[in-house]
Amino acid sequence: MNKHSAYLNRILLSRVYDVAVETPLEEAGGLSRRMGNRILLKREDMQPVFSFKLRGACNKMAHLSREELQRGVITASAGNHAQGVALAARRLGCEATIVMPVTAPAIKVESVRRLGGQVVLSGESFSDAWRHTLELIQETGCVYIPPFDDPDVIAGQGTIAMEILRQHPEDIHAVFVPIGGGGLAAGMAAYIKNLRPEIRVIGVEPEDSDAMRLSVMAGQRIEKRDVGLFADGVAVKLVGEETFALCRDLLDDIITVRTDAICGAIKDIFEDTRVVAEPAGALSLAGLKTYAASSGIRGATLVGVVSGANMNFDRLGHVVDRAEIGAQREALLAVVIPEAVGSFRQLCASFGNRNITELCTRYSDPVKARVLAGIKVNGPEDVAEVLAELRGKGFEAMDLTDNEFAKVHLRHLVGGNAPQLHDERLLRFTFPERPGALLNFMDAMRVDFNITLFQYRYHGADFGRVLVGFAAPEEKREAFEDFLRRVEAMGYPHVEESGNEAYRMFLGWHQ
Repeated sequence: MNKHSAYLNRILLSRVYDVAVETPLEEAGGLSRRMGNRILLKREDMQPVFSFKLRGACNKMAHLSREELQRGVITASAGNHAQGVALAARRLGCEATIVMPVTAPAIKVESVRRLGGQVVLSGESFSDAWRHTLELIQETGCVYIPPFDDPDVIAGQGTIAMEILRQHPEDIHAVFVPIGGGGLAAGMAAYIKNLRPEIRVIGVEPEDSDAMRLSVMAGQRIEKRDVGLFADGVAVKLVGEETFALCRDLLDDIITVRTDAICGAIKDIFEDTRVVAEPAGALSLAGLKTYAASSGIRGATLVGVVSGANMNFDRLGHVVDRAEIGAQREALLAVVIPEAVGSFRQLCASFGNRNITELCTRYSDPVKARVLAGIKVNGPEDVAEVLAELRGKGFEAMDLTDNEFAKVHLRHLVGGNAPQLHDERLLRFTFPERPGALLNFMDAMRVDFNITLFQYRYHGADFGRVLVGFAAPEEKREAFEDFLRRVEAMGYPHVEESGNEAYRMFLGWHQ
């Protein structure tokens, strides 16, 4: 029996179900229809600790002797393995010390403490925490429970593949597995390739945490100097020796994905399951979508592992910001238009029936106005069509969808003081949010007052909120007040912010 085949027995004999549960394999109906393939999600977010990591920890600890359990256990983890060790230790009646990086999400740290684990925070990544763990082992004599580089841990994770093949014995084109240290990918690949070698097993890593891909390409383990922390569950600088060997020999491919793609996958999972996966938990689906798009495959069965759902609440804002762009359903454009009455409305009309998600401009030049626009699209081809339409109407236009500076910073910074505007009036408007509502609002604004500032962003709420600046000289005060009364009668109430201190400091005219 070769080394890879030996894992088949290890997996079949794993002792995980005293603590872990068999999770369902569910079809993602909406995503399947959109992609033209049957997409199945292995719901490891439904484990008692909301992550697959419980399996490996439980199997490893089930093989410890009574004397080893009495010494207590210790591990290093970014969070999910920590919760698995803490819960297994509580069930087995032993003490658990968990070393976690200081960057670990608070939700995972508190969960470990709630399960009875003693938390020690050290370092910025898993690798940093692991080095401190080695020091504590020498001091305490606790038994180390590896998060990935151990045959019992690898076998415990491999039980996921065992369940998938039992739950879906029909054809499967490919199974996509997230990779951090490699335990899950190694265990699942060992099982699948022994029983169903025709099924492709594809690992998925973030672009900025691709230690396994680099290692496989080099033929030896490569330690990364830094790793991205957005997908904290897979933020590993150096993969395991055993997991590297298995992944090198058994994986068909390793795909890397960007943060935007992960955010888009989080939204996809939510839309089909109403579960908010953590970034590492949505990683395999992001890779699945990338593979399907690049290969053009249709009518196939593709399986992704939703590996965890321990999402920190304060990350949701970033996910929402990037999800539509990551799913290639939103584009961010820079457009230059004439600084003239009516041109801003003409730009809005140029987007046709496409929903506008963001629209920002600030007066800075008497000839040209620069507008940042977000619009709903149906993929890259749609973006190219929009740009062609805008340029055909005489507008300068640039695609900023892949511009990290624009997405992270610029969209929140468009503005500035306008010393030329001594007579600006600033107002906040609200209106019921529905398709076409923004363009209807723009129609109501069609007056003889130049728009000097415009800021709108779709927030998913029932009401849209728009900030608008007007050039309203004193001699036109009465006409401007008539305009405001008419607009309010049309259903657009307003609040004047011309005297707001924040406006005067950052956007208004400094006397």
